Amino acid sequence: MVLAVIDLQRIFAEPESGWATPDFQRVVKPTQRLVELFGEDVVFTRFIAPEHPTGSWIPYYEQWPFALQPPDSYAYQLVDEFRGAPTLDKTTFGKWGPELAAAANGHLVLSGVTTDCCVLTTALAAVDAGVAVQVVEDACAGVDEASHRKAIDLMRLYSPMLEVVTVDELVNRAGQQ
Repeated sequence: MVLAVIDLQRIFAEPESGWATPDFQRVVKPTQRLVELFGEDVVFTRFIAPEHPTGSWIPYYEQWPFALQPPDSYAYQLVDEFRGAPTLDKTTFGKWGPELAAAANGHLVLSGVTTDCCVLTTALAAVDAGVAVQVVEDACAGVDEASHRKAIDLMRLYSPMLEVVTVDELVNRAGQQ
């Protein structure tokens, strides 16, 4: 089992960013609790822009040209609370792939931003791969509260393959083992 912390980067945290997530700061402390709980079994991910967008990514980056920055840019760094952690970098919304599959070993726990984009696409790809997924509702934030709620409600439809949980539920379960 592994905790994947999805895209807790400056580009989503800072209010002046075109991709600012209004509730970003709300998920920092719950995520810190999760990182403590999971110890070594944590993977931080980063969304990064491709050097040369192709296919449907071309009009996407035409809409969001500010995001065409190199991976080492300030915007794509993890926020200060998690700075320096190794990252799994992907140029796609979903972070599921061979690296995360190997780390998850059949069970994936997700937190991060945004619930309605990168968390959702990662969760559904993992479910399709036959992995048990838990999404930590209070450690995720959407582009707004309504979108967060819709994504959480949608993911509940995938039960029992996908379970929506809280930080306290995971902490309590760990204490019972």
